[in-house]
Parts: sequence; C-alpha cells; structure tokens
Amino acid sequence: MSQTMTPPSAAAPADPKLSRRLSRRQGLFAPDLMKTALVQSFIMLRPDIQWKNPVMFVVEIGTGLSILYTVAKAFGYPSVASLGYLIALDVWLFLTVLFANFASALAEARGKAQADALRKTRQETPAYRLFKREDAQHVLNEFDGSHDERVEETASTRLREGDCVVVRAGQTIPGDGEIVAGVASVDESAITGESAPVIREAGGDRSGVTGGTRVLSDGIVVEITARPGKSFLDRMIALVEGAIRQRTPNEIALSLVLAAFTLIFLIVTVALWPMARHTELYMQTHLGKEVRSLGTDIPTLIALLVCLIPTTIGALLAAIGIAGMDRALRANILAKSGKAVEVAGDVDTLLLDKTGTITMGNRRATRFVPLGELSAADVGALASLASAADQTPEGKSIVELHRRMEDAAALGTLPTGARFIEFTAQTRMSGIDLPDGRVIRKGAADAVVRYIQQQDGTLPPRLQEQVDGVASQGATPLLVCEGNRIAGLVVLEDILKPGISERFERLRRMGLRTVMVTGDNPLTAKHIAAQAGVDDYIAQATPEAKLAYIRQEQQSGKLVAMMGDGTNDAPALAQADVGVAMNSGTQAAKEAGNMVDLDSDPTKLIEVVEIGKQLLMTRGALTTFSIANDLAKYFAIVPALFASTLPWLKAIDVMHLHSANSAILSAVIFNAIVIPLLIPIALKGVKYRPVGADALLRRNLLIWGLGGVIVPFIGIKLIDVVLSAIL
Repeated sequence: MSQTMTPPSAAAPADPKLSRRLSRRQGLFAPDLMKTALVQSFIMLRPDIQWKNPVMFVVEIGTGLSILYTVAKAFGYPSVASLGYLIALDVWLFLTVLFANFASALAEARGKAQADALRKTRQETPAYRLFKREDAQHVLNEFDGSHDERVEETASTRLREGDCVVVRAGQTIPGDGEIVAGVASVDESAITGESAPVIREAGGDRSGVTGGTRVLSDGIVVEITARPGKSFLDRMIALVEGAIRQRTPNEIALSLVLAAFTLIFLIVTVALWPMARHTELYMQTHLGKEVRSLGTDIPTLIALLVCLIPTTIGALLAAIGIAGMDRALRANILAKSGKAVEVAGDVDTLLLDKTGTITMGNRRATRFVPLGELSAADVGALASLASAADQTPEGKSIVELHRRMEDAAALGTLPTGARFIEFTAQTRMSGIDLPDGRVIRKGAADAVVRYIQQQDGTLPPRLQEQVDGVASQGATPLLVCEGNRIAGLVVLEDILKPGISERFERLRRMGLRTVMVTGDNPLTAKHIAAQAGVDDYIAQATPEAKLAYIRQEQQSGKLVAMMGDGTNDAPALAQADVGVAMNSGTQAAKEAGNMVDLDSDPTKLIEVVEIGKQLLMTRGALTTFSIANDLAKYFAIVPALFASTLPWLKAIDVMHLHSANSAILSAVIFNAIVIPLLIPIALKGVKYRPVGADALLRRNLLIWGLGGVIVPFIGIKLIDVVLSAIL
C-alpha cells in the first residue's frame, strides 16, 4: 500500500510561508496599504458613512459651510477676514476630516490585506468521501487513492456536515472537522504562520483540524463539521477584514460622551455669533467706534468649534478598536468580536488548565506499585487492559510503560466479546469487562475506592497513606482493581514548565488572580499549585465544577477568563467572560469560546489579557490627550477672536501669537496634523507594563494628561512662528 499520494495539481496546497507574507508582517505604512487607505479616505467623506462618527460628522458639515462662505466671499460677500485666510482655513478643516478617515481606513486596510492573503489559501480541493462511517479504520488502512467502492471522489465545496473524508499524506484537508480515525502530522502554517508541523489524532482534545491545512505524513479520517462558506477560514476572513465588526460597549459609551461634548461646544459656539454681533453694534452705536471682530465670521467660529471638540480621539476611536483585534490576530488569536478583546483587559480571574499550561504536557505513567500479592508487572498488565479503550494520553502512556517492562507478559489479541469502558470526566475511570467474567477498572483513587465499596470489597491496609504519599510528591496516583479488590497503584508524574512561577508573579502584579484547574486529587493539586505559585486551584475538576466556580466568581462581580480545548470545557468556555478555545481542540470548544488561539498554546491566555489591557490603555491615553490639548487651543483662539471688541481678554493671551488670523490658523493646523502623528500609537498601542492600576493611572495622567496640555502650546507657537514668517 502506498503511504503517500501526490494530489492533483488543482489540490496543490497553499504556500506554507504564505501567512508570513500577510500584512501582519508589514510595517504600519506599507506603500500598498497607504494607497488603499488614501483612496478609502475620500470614499468615507460620504455623509451616509461619516454620520456614524458624530464628532467628525460635525467637522465635515462645518467644513462644507466654511467652503460655501469662502465662495460667497469670492463673489463679494462682505467679511472682515481675507480671502487667503479663508481658503487656508478651508484646506486645513478638510484635511482634518481626511486625516480622521485615513486613520480608520489604514486600520481597515491592514485587516483587508490579511483577509485577501487568507483567501488565497481557500481553494477547491478534491475530497475522498466515505459512504459509511463504520468503514473509517479499514479504509484508512487500505485506501491508496485508487478506485474503492467504499469511497467516492468529490469536490470540497460539495461536502456537508457529517460527511467523513479520507485524507492521506500530501493532501489538503478539504474542510473543518474532527478526526474520527488515525493520527497524522499536519502542516498548519497557512493558518498560523508557524512552519513546525503538529500532531493531530482521533480521541482526546487534539482532534480538531482546519480546512486548508495539509497532512504531511500518515493518514486520517475527518468528519466535516462546517457547511461550505461557514468554515473557520471563512469566518476568520470576515472577522479580520472588519465585515462583521461591532463596536464594543465601552466604545459606544465613549462615542456618546464625545457626542455630548460636541453638542455642548456647538451650542456655545453658536451663541458666540449673536454675542459678537451685539457687541459690535453696541460699540458702534454708543461709543462711536467701528469695530469688526473675527467672531462674526462663520469660518472662524467653525474653526473654534473644531478645535474645542474632541476631534483627536473622535478621529482615532474606530482605528483603536480595529487595531485591537488586529493585534490579537498578530498574536495568532482570532477574536470573534472586539468586545472579547476589550473585556480581556478587565479580567480579574484566570482559569488555567494544569496539563500543558502549568506543566510541560500530559502526565506519563512512571511506575506501577503493587498493593498486595501481585508483582509490579502484574499490576501493569491489569492497568494496560483497563486502558485499552482509554484514548487519553495518560491511558496510552500506561500501555507504553507496560510494554517497556522487561518481565511484562505480552497482552496479545484481546478476546472476542470484551467490553470496553471508556474514560469520562464524570466517572473518572476506564476499564474492560472480559468474556471470562473478570472486571478490571483503573481511575482516580476516590472513584475506584467508591467503586470497590459499591462492590462490597475490602480495601488494602494503609491504602490512603500510600495514595497520599504519592500525591504529596506532586504525582498523581491511579488505582487499579480487579473485581472487588485493589491490585495496585499507577504513578503519573508532571513537570512544571520553566519560568511558569515568574509568569504567575507577573500576572499578580497586573492585579489578576490565577486558578489552576485539574482533575487530580486535592493533595496532588495543592502540591503543584504551591510549586507553580498559583493563587487557588480546583481539584478533581468536572465540567460542572468548572462551571460552578466561574459562576461563583461572576456573582461576586468579577470577570473571568478561561482557556479550554475539549468538549467538556464547552459549558465553562461559554459561561466565562473571555473564553479562549484552542484551534486544535474540538468543534464544540471553538463554538463555545469567543476567541480561538490558532497556535493552540495554553499559556496564550496571558497574552490575551495583555492585549486587552493595551487596548483599554491606548483608548484612555488618547482620550486624555485629546481633552487635555483643548486647553491650549482655548488660550490660542479665544483672545484672537474677541481681542478687538473685548480688550480685557488680552490678559489670557499667554501665547502672544503674531496675529488673530495666525493664531486661529495655527490652532486649526495643529489640530489637523496631530491626528496622523498619533496614528502609529493608535495602531501599535500604548506600551503596557504589568504594574498596579494606581501606578498606571499616575503614569498616564503624567504623560498623556500633562503632555496633552504642554505639546499643543509648543506646537501652536511653532506653527505661528512659521506662518508669521511666511505672511
């Protein structure tokens, strides 16, 4: 039988390095992205698009009115302002709107570039569909790509949910699904960007595969779990290009606040025109002075409004939200909504699986301990029989350890009629019922003890002492029983990941509480929790226990994040405020979570929290800067507007700008150019440091609050110097 089969050219897999060419690897201002964003900036001037951003919509309307006023001035309408001044004002007001559009367009262009690259990995591939699922294992062993009555060749686009397909080495997996038979090395670089292949196998929590990835060795039978057009890759494309991006609750709330600020300043600015006009008439009538101020010019009042409303954050708000999801994707985390990324920044409690997250990986059987007349080899034989149907990594390691024992008897072929008892999270036992009447069970110590007691059996002396002794050393004891007697212990051991304690300390400095979730007994869980440095642990965790713990935390007002990969994790993932499912996990887990980790790295939860905090910090920092810099613009414009009619305003003219026209124009120019200058910060995010909330607040107020006051004073003064030299 041929172990590899060269697929037809139509099924040639995507370039394994394609994802490395995605825009996630491009710079912020790549030429192709800049060109796309610039074109989109003009398209976004349409009122039906612009009105979604109330702040910039007001600026756009004001710009239109100012342009009409300038045209009227050109045709003889009387105005105190010169035509050159009005034209310059119109240009910079228009650029303010354009720069704001450019910020959002650039963020969206980066997402669309990623989506375009991902589309290239989606192609129609041949699929070998099984007529009967029961034939999966037999076909997998025998099928070599030639004609087979049990298999039909079809196109990937014609597959439906529930179809089973055979995928051998060199072939592209035709659709999302779960492996029901076989084990294979899979190249997921087209999705994750990582060139190292991963192992995917039937059973356990590493059975999920994604359409568009490629099998490198061996073969698998995959049950399709997604309809055409609804695959993981399709949803990923839609998400990264922003087609279904919804504004988060915080973003909506901030938009309402900005709209309220805009309305208040609009009312104030509109009221200034009759006040200025009345002052002019009063001075002309009662004082005999012919005085004209810029306060009666519509474009100047519009300039005042634009400079006083929070245009900076209004221009960058959408870009910040889009960039947050983009940063998550750069970390190979697919967020199903912006809300998930945002909530991650406010998480209080993290639930982390012990195996693969805190420890190096799956526990492995290291020794068999007899508890009676039997030898270690006899205990190993019984444990191997009990693990024959156990597809968990621990169960497989028991069979492997027994085979390596020098004095172990070969198990041979199991007798016909043997009934396997599979391991479940509820029973926490597995086993086998042999035709000769022998009943063998293996599982967690408390579960096996309960089982023996139900069978009216007797427990060996000092059993609990020996179980506790193994558990106190950080290992996991499993009991093996035959009938109603306990034969011995299986010792499973874990190894902590290097540097995991330091990572938990880092989370603690961020104000997060870490909880280890494990199916181990309390003694083992306590020992490993103490070694790793977690704040709490859930021992002998069942799906119900995880769900109850999350609900308990939420009822006390806390936000909870959890990572999982198995079907039994789905209820907890759905309940958690941030549920991160691993891409290698089951379809149920991926559907339940609101994020998917493409790398299937259990420690990624830490990066998720940092990305969320960075998003919140960036939005808060730029909001603080935007509101703070209004102060400088107030001192620049207001004295210039009314200096001729209200001489006492000279007292607040602390900037001593060259002229009224220069002052107003300088403020408008600064207000416009600060937007593109802040685009890199909006897209890359403010650097996050794992310190307490009080320290972060002080730091942001110092840098962005005080900086938002000082920078505009300096910037406006420099622009005024340049303008005075030109004029």
